[in-house]
Amino acid sequence: MTGLPKFMMIAGAVLLILGFLMAFTKLGRLPGDIIIKKENSTFYFPVMTSIIASIVLSLIFYIIGRFR
Repeated sequence: MTGLPKFMMIAGAVLLILGFLMAFTKLGRLPGDIIIKKENSTFYFPVMTSIIASIVLSLIFYIIGRFR
């Protein structure tokens, strides 16, 4: 398996793992995330979660790039 099918399988597995992490851990509800609750609506903007995800993904891609 090469190319696009392999990438799609890996991307799917990563998304599945991230989904489980967000559902069962505090990932996604960190201090610094903005939550605005009104009478009948809720606005949620995960600032810190986005920053941490960006740092982790940058490190992963940097490490992968170094071994190629």
